[in-house]
Amino acid sequence: MRVLGIETSCDETGVALYDSEQGLLAHALYSQVGMHADYGGVVPELASRDHVRKLLPLCDQVLAEAGCSRADLEAIAYTAGPGLIGALMVGGSVAHAMGLALDCPVLGVHHMEGHLLAPMLEEHPPAFPFVALLVSGGHTQLVRVSGIGEYELLGDSVDDAAGEAFDKAAKMLGLPYPGGPQVSALAEKGIDGRFRFPRPMTDRPGLAFSFSGLKTYTRNTIEALREQGDLDEQAKADVARAFEAAVVDTLTIKCRRALKAADCHRLVIAGGVSANKRLREALETMADKQRAEVFYARPEFCTDNGAMIAYAGCQRLLAGQHDESGIVATPRWPLDSLAPIP
Repeated sequence: MRVLGIETSCDETGVALYDSEQGLLAHALYSQVGMHADYGGVVPELASRDHVRKLLPLCDQVLAEAGCSRADLEAIAYTAGPGLIGALMVGGSVAHAMGLALDCPVLGVHHMEGHLLAPMLEEHPPAFPFVALLVSGGHTQLVRVSGIGEYELLGDSVDDAAGEAFDKAAKMLGLPYPGGPQVSALAEKGIDGRFRFPRPMTDRPGLAFSFSGLKTYTRNTIEALREQGDLDEQAKADVARAFEAAVVDTLTIKCRRALKAADCHRLVIAGGVSANKRLREALETMADKQRAEVFYARPEFCTDNGAMIAYAGCQRLLAGQHDESGIVATPRWPLDSLAPIP
């Protein structure tokens, strides 16, 4: 089955063409980062309008790169949620319009299921079952995955997700949007050990996450340095280093607990924060000690992209699933509410 995947959940327009026999044929991504940077974050209305401008040209670009035409499409998958409602509606509207014109099935896909399955696009994909750490801008979750749609939520964030904490720390340090990569880059210049920040909720059992306290601790540290007249560039780098180390250690500790709780020896990390170099290194070291394997997508498939939606959609479309009552746009959508593939 040849499936066109469309991703418009937030501020990136992603399109990809996936073939169940030949694999990924082509993909393209347009990022709105430059536009939203002027506002210090995503402006939903601007994001929606830019998706309208970019989506169809990207579809044509991907089809041309794959040497295909719209008539060659057998199905269309799009992100139905979670995400910004206006942005989701753009992708859903285009997908359903094309499906109607081409007389092919259309399916709304769960954004986080797309992230979770992105490593399946790699040459050596993980086998089921595995534990997945889903760590993106708005989500930090641990999930036991027994199969597509067979998800057991092991742990979730009770407040800020790790990606949100990175963005807020960046603002405190005066770094531009998007914050996560900026904090990580600054941390490379930091002195390890000058500051030690708390590892939230690691001093108690369980797999829940909380990063709001770490955010407050970071703010208080920055304010104290500013009052003392010591907030120079080196101090900012040292704070970034301490902040990143706290997030990485917290995620690593929770992943180790999750592997033991789920009795699994395979760990998948997915989502934008999974591209973080120090996080990958820490999880690989932890996995070696636990005699476990770590899997993740290539960097371009860690952030939002059309390839993950095309792949996830293809698996469900092959199982006979499709939208039965028009466009689906669900800003909030629990991952463990999805139906398993028979």
